[in-house]
Amino acid sequence: MKAIGLAVAGALPWLIFRVVADLHAAPAALVAALSGLAILSAAFILSWAAEAFQLDVSQALALSLLSLIAVLPEYAVDVVFAWRAAADPTQAPYAVANMTGGNRLLIGLGWSAVVIVAWFRARRRSRGHPELAADPAVRLTDEGTAIVLNPGQVVELAALGAATVYSLLIPLKGGIGPLDTVVLVSLFAVYAWATARAPAEEPHLVGPAALIGGLRKGTRRLVVAALFVFAAGVIFASAEPFAEGLVQSGASLGVDEFLLVQWLAPLASESPEFVVALLFAWRGLAGAGLRTLVASKVNQWTLLIGTLGAAYSLALGAPADLPLDARQTEELFLTSAQSLFALVLIANFDLSVREAVFLLATFLVQLVFPGTEVRLGFAVLYVVGAVALLVSSPARRRALAGMSGQLRDAVRLGAPA
Repeated sequence: MKAIGLAVAGALPWLIFRVVADLHAAPAALVAALSGLAILSAAFILSWAAEAFQLDVSQALALSLLSLIAVLPEYAVDVVFAWRAAADPTQAPYAVANMTGGNRLLIGLGWSAVVIVAWFRARRRSRGHPELAADPAVRLTDEGTAIVLNPGQVVELAALGAATVYSLLIPLKGGIGPLDTVVLVSLFAVYAWATARAPAEEPHLVGPAALIGGLRKGTRRLVVAALFVFAAGVIFASAEPFAEGLVQSGASLGVDEFLLVQWLAPLASESPEFVVALLFAWRGLAGAGLRTLVASKVNQWTLLIGTLGAAYSLALGAPADLPLDARQTEELFLTSAQSLFALVLIANFDLSVREAVFLLATFLVQLVFPGTEVRLGFAVLYVVGAVALLVSSPARRRALAGMSGQLRDAVRLGAPA
């Protein structure tokens, strides 16, 4: 209970400061520091609540809810940009930039970091740190040390695959509109339905999560619900000021505003889920950490893109496509290509350290060299790499070919086929 109290206390300075201070007049660095501490505290609370929640629902649903709560600030920022674009077309590129930046961060930085942290933890354990319990998801495969995914994640992978294939068509349309809203939100609904019907499993709880799990059922559910609500409220109250504080700090250093919107703001708004996933990995639950970020990718690649078209049409007062300029078309194509490559990588239900380093390295190069030729070059590299992996790996071909049927069975039966 002491750890939970400390986490709540970590959020209080920002909540008080937000009420009593004028945020517009406050130093940007102070706003970023206090709101960042609040987000970190909320991430700890979310991780404990999500672990205890698995006593009542499936891990897939618990982590899906966790990822949805954690990325809601990203939704809020993007919807604001899309809404403003109806009256000010110059805002449209920012909406797409924020969305594509957030999605590429999830894979390039998030997925990679979870695998690398789990690998580092496993090395420390093997070198004389027995207090670090073995992580059942960390195994030695033909490609070296890897995080092995639960076969039950076929639901997430199938939804991600369908959304990725559809996303490759959006740049050809030149905009994100009502049709995309219908298709992608429907896909998210199918994914949510399948995860909600999956059976619950007995989790292995430690620390604060074990303390919560040991409560009587009614009390436990009330505590878990209260922690979810508190953490979600803290994140909502912190994410936008944290992003703005970082952006203002960067702007004062002369950093390009577009790049700040594309990279720094998503990094700030997605920090809760990154922290939660890394906490899982460091505590010997790397599979849950990676699953959280895969679920976040599904959320953003379906619900977030669909929300952009709906928000723009509502603000305009008529069905219309949020326009894509040349750069945003390239950004969306690159993001879709990265998603395709990452999906093929984990189609065999593991992600090795070598593969994670490759995802991280290619992402960092794009970050340092944001030119048109670099974007198109990496997009082609990802597509060619995905095709090469499929050609060389019959297991990956079989896995991808069977995903649609497995998703259908999961929806019908309430569990993966």
